[in-house]
Amino acid sequence: MGSYSVDEAVIAYKLKDAYNWWRDINDSPLWQDRIFHILAALYGIVAAVAVVQLIRIQLRVPEYGWTTQKVFHFLNFLVNGVRALVFVFRRNVQNLHPEIVQHILLDMPSLAFFTTYALLVLFWAEIYYQARAVSTDGLRPSFFTINAVVYTIQIAMWLVLWWKYIPVLVILSKMFFAGVSLFAALGFLLYGGRLFLMLQRFPVESKGRRKKLQEVGYVTTICFSCFLVRCIMMCFNAFDKAADLDVLNHPVLNFIYYLLVEILPSSLVLFILRKLPPKRGTTQYHPIR
Repeated sequence: MGSYSVDEAVIAYKLKDAYNWWRDINDSPLWQDRIFHILAALYGIVAAVAVVQLIRIQLRVPEYGWTTQKVFHFLNFLVNGVRALVFVFRRNVQNLHPEIVQHILLDMPSLAFFTTYALLVLFWAEIYYQARAVSTDGLRPSFFTINAVVYTIQIAMWLVLWWKYIPVLVILSKMFFAGVSLFAALGFLLYGGRLFLMLQRFPVESKGRRKKLQEVGYVTTICFSCFLVRCIMMCFNAFDKAADLDVLNHPVLNFIYYLLVEILPSSLVLFILRKLPPKRGTTQYHPIR
């Protein structure tokens, strides 16, 4: 019995020590700045990789205009570049007034992140339906309509909050984005899964079949997971002050959250999709019309 009591005391002491460590870092302005600057550096690296890849694609196929692949890499550069700037000046952002300006600067890149990866879902949906000889005429209008609706609703809520700060509307805004994230996760599961199953039915000797299977499988898993985690975290963020991401004294939580839902997924997807397009037009290369 005595040994159990000692073990429990040791565990309790270690848990208390870990809690104190977490609290000390969260309450330290020095550590807050360090963590936010680390996030800024990581976002800057991802943005640099995206723009370098964009330049490589342009040099490889200069005869094309803004293709799906180019737009995807440009949006990745934009999202990660803006995030890097926000985290460089994170303390200044927190002091901006009215408070809604802070929400816009912190949440607008998240909307752009949704658009970036919704574009990838659109790309896969086009490939899937074209392979099945089904018309894809309605896909692009649907993509633009969905994005327009999402941005319109979110901007409307921001404007209302600018006019009058309503705590319930702040919660509603976060839950709305949780729903948008869940919608994106299901989009990857639906079209990534369909494309994966379709590729599995191709003849084993088909050129590039195995590599494409891995590419679609990995990207689907990564993107579904990141949007699902974002959805769950936004639900906690809406109702639990301890999970609030829009404050300075939660730097460790910010680091874990943004690393899992944006930095790592973006890095992995950019690495997986690093292959340059062929020099001449083929059915594998889909320019945006």
